Amino acid sequence: MGEGALDLAQRVREELARPAPDAAVRLAAAIRARLGPATAAVVFYGSCLRKDTDEGVHDFYAVVDDYRRALASGLLARATAALPPSVFWIECPGANGTLRSKYALLEADDFARGAAPGGFRTGIWARFCQPSLAAWVRDEEAREALVETCVQAILTAVGTLAPLLEGPTTAEAFWQRAFAETYEREMRPESPEKIRALYEGDPVRYDRVLRAALAELEARGELGVRWSGERFEVTLPADQRAQRQRAWRRRRPLAKLVYVGQLLKTAFTFGDWLPYAAWKVERHTGKPVPYSERQRKYPLIFGWPILFRVLRDRQLR
Repeated sequence: MGEGALDLAQRVREELARPAPDAAVRLAAAIRARLGPATAAVVFYGSCLRKDTDEGVHDFYAVVDDYRRALASGLLARATAALPPSVFWIECPGANGTLRSKYALLEADDFARGAAPGGFRTGIWARFCQPSLAAWVRDEEAREALVETCVQAILTAVGTLAPLLEGPTTAEAFWQRAFAETYEREMRPESPEKIRALYEGDPVRYDRVLRAALAELEARGELGVRWSGERFEVTLPADQRAQRQRAWRRRRPLAKLVYVGQLLKTAFTFGDWLPYAAWKVERHTGKPVPYSERQRKYPLIFGWPILFRVLRDRQLR
């Protein structure tokens, strides 16, 4: 492990070890109670972490040893193994009312593969190149595995997306492009203002991890870097840069197909998904989505018009 990777590991270790808010601790305990002793870690990420708020829906990844041990249904375990992750809804009492959360379930090996380069899913490395927090972790072995995966997520994000940029650029411009590219790949219609807010929430952190990742990738011979003050330029032979850019574009159609499959699977795993889907559409569009009690009670029979609207607008996540 080079100096850049060591710097990343130290930074990630500190981020993961931050004290978890009470709401995250309560929800992580509820998730662990549902999944049982197969749970290795429950990782808190997303907007509630960034905004330090209990309002809204908390986002977690639950990392488990084995799908069959974590899930009561063998069919669901097989479906999750075939197209990971599966997303579930959970609620629990909080100090000021009901706490709500969705969590993505992954085996540790799938989590590590998702952070590595070359796959069709950007979701894991796009999430975990951002700050996260270990709301619960079983032991030091599980913690270090989590650190290693998050470090790889940062290296994958930088190594995959930096060659897309032509000419000198800044850390801010890089991260704006990185988030825009990965949201588009996941078919998420996020506004430029929200994408910009991700970097602006902690620019010092993002500048530091970018420098460390570029240093590590350069030490490994994967790319070259020229710095001039706060601006940098990735140097690669023209044919290698073109090859990486083509590979990124070629994976886009299949990546989107995979996401559609996962969204459809989420309709079966999410539980009471209709109110959540309606709330997400209203939050993004400002337009309420009415639904009947019959649709809520039997969403897989009568709720398809709303689901198709959610899929069209890419909101169920």
